[in-house]
Amino acid sequence: MSRSPSFSVKSELSVKADPDAMQRWVLAFCIIRFDLEQGQLIEECYPPGCLTQEEELEVAFSSFPDSVSQHQNRSSIHDCIFFFRFQRHKHSKQGNGTSSEISEIVDKETSSTPEEVKSIRRSRSTDISKSLKYLYGYVFNRQRHDERLKRGGEQKSVVILSHGPYSSVFRPLLQIMGPLYFDIGRKAIEHIAGYVSLWPSPVPGKLMELPIGNAMLKVNLPPAHSLPLESGISYEESASSMAPFLPSNPSVPQGLFHDSDIFGTFRGLLLQLWLLWELLLIGEPILIIAPTPPQCCEAVASLVSLVAPLLCSVDFRPYFTIHDPDFAQLNAFQEGDKYPPMVLGVTNLFFLKALRYIPHIVSVGSPAPSSSRVTIASRSTGRIPAKQEGFGLQQLSLKKFSPSSLFNAVKLRRDGPLCLMTEHKEAIWSTYVATTKPDTSILNRLIDAGMSPRVEESMSVVNNEILRRHFLELTTNFLAPFGPYFRATTPSEGSSPYADPPPLPPFNADDFLMSLSARGVGRFLSKRMRSNWLDLYRRFLKGPNFLPWFQRRLSIAENEQHRLWRQARMKTDIHLLITKMLELETVDCFNAIERHLLGEMQLQQSGRAISDSAAMCQKLKGDLQAVFNVLPNDMQQLLLLNPQRAALLQGSSNPELTKLPGRPSIQVGVVSSNSPR
Repeated sequence: MSRSPSFSVKSELSVKADPDAMQRWVLAFCIIRFDLEQGQLIEECYPPGCLTQEEELEVAFSSFPDSVSQHQNRSSIHDCIFFFRFQRHKHSKQGNGTSSEISEIVDKETSSTPEEVKSIRRSRSTDISKSLKYLYGYVFNRQRHDERLKRGGEQKSVVILSHGPYSSVFRPLLQIMGPLYFDIGRKAIEHIAGYVSLWPSPVPGKLMELPIGNAMLKVNLPPAHSLPLESGISYEESASSMAPFLPSNPSVPQGLFHDSDIFGTFRGLLLQLWLLWELLLIGEPILIIAPTPPQCCEAVASLVSLVAPLLCSVDFRPYFTIHDPDFAQLNAFQEGDKYPPMVLGVTNLFFLKALRYIPHIVSVGSPAPSSSRVTIASRSTGRIPAKQEGFGLQQLSLKKFSPSSLFNAVKLRRDGPLCLMTEHKEAIWSTYVATTKPDTSILNRLIDAGMSPRVEESMSVVNNEILRRHFLELTTNFLAPFGPYFRATTPSEGSSPYADPPPLPPFNADDFLMSLSARGVGRFLSKRMRSNWLDLYRRFLKGPNFLPWFQRRLSIAENEQHRLWRQARMKTDIHLLITKMLELETVDCFNAIERHLLGEMQLQQSGRAISDSAAMCQKLKGDLQAVFNVLPNDMQQLLLLNPQRAALLQGSSNPELTKLPGRPSIQVGVVSSNSPR
């Protein structure tokens, strides 16, 4: 791994870092050294003082390969990139909100105006972002072997800490920054921090061009609907979009870790991908073990990416070590205890004993090439193919049902995960029986490139697109029955758009399951699921992913409905509308317009107004005046007793007031000046 040849640093062009601007992307840059006497030490932290002492220890311990991956590469220099995630505030609010918190918010919103609803959500998102729950650490680790040094070598890590799960940004940034630091030292941090300070704020779901010196990072950020609220994205932004049924461009992310290598990571376990998809969907605890941190991180990221476009609310740890503060609690679990919903990626074989009661264990990856174990490609095909072959049903079926494979499977099951202590194997230990059947047509489309690394890399790109698109379609179809609960309405023809929109249908789990059982799951899923598919929905409703996802989707629908009704108000001809109203309806319309106008003005005063807010205020003021003009004289006098209302009408009065036949017209300025207070 080496620095991009297109990148260079010139001192006269160096940019001074702005820590405040930098924090839109990066909380801190850290340099960590492994000291033989004192262990892991943070040598540099820029900007200083942004981490607590406990967080510094957490970062330091998570930034080096664990014991199992230490002695696999005896070359003079070995670089690797991986990332970890850790809990920042032990007692902070859950990022996605508990059930009671969500109920409280819904109660507040149902009794508030649309403008107040947005204000409630914004204050909630601000409170959550102030108590960010997780930090992501992206690591460039270098192991330098030198027999002249004590213990034969040294280790150092360059770490980028961020609130965002932006692996597509920080992986290429580390490929530049890591080698640069080992070339020029501390100046590398200052240069990179300066350029990051110039980056615009992250825009979820967009392709962004981020300059680094004379290089340019072109990256797709994950969409807002996939980001947990703790990542700092505001509630309104997170509810601004939703993944389409199937994207026309497969390179556009529909969830987290869109660039992860599903095929390369789970190549030896392709038939089990549907089992793993279900386990993550319903929030089952999973332990993933791999020989190295990069392999283990890639496995966790790939697993999380399988459930896109679902908001993943399972606690995932791409690289988990025994030094994590949560380890002590997990280590104390006994047989029969229920593990929390999580996906732990580990390399230390000690976890096989410490977490032996975790119900699902997945072993992935391959040891270093220098080991005696054959590579997956040569083992799966048995030869170097002369042409591209399908890595699909025929091979996998033979692999699954041949006597030797069957014997090995039985032996693996009998020996259990502890057999990994003597030899690493790709395997899954789980008693869960999947409802979803492996899609053999998808497996037959996958291409096995044999043993050529260059061809294999390009084929992995194709295979990843095939797999990711299939699981995106699978998840989207699974979530489709919830669609009617998020269907935004528009004002019916002839009705007033100034009234409050009707509430969205209430959700009841029992009613939903009964209705779904009666109408069926749809053609796409019925061909791919066994007859007990309703149990999968029942498990999903009780799992950790449903409630946060449902609340997020509900917000999207409410925002969309609010936008549609607001748009209708902008287009409504108020004079035509009020000709069809009775006097009582006209008074109600006046009150509704006044409420919407005050809401818009409040948003403007707070600096949270949207782009067309000024035009909307002008339209509402005109509508308010038009409705006022057609009210009876005594009603006008009564309304003007309120000084705030009189001021609103004073500001919207027009010398050429509209007068409808049979309705008196009043100059507000004259009337209000003589009206009693």
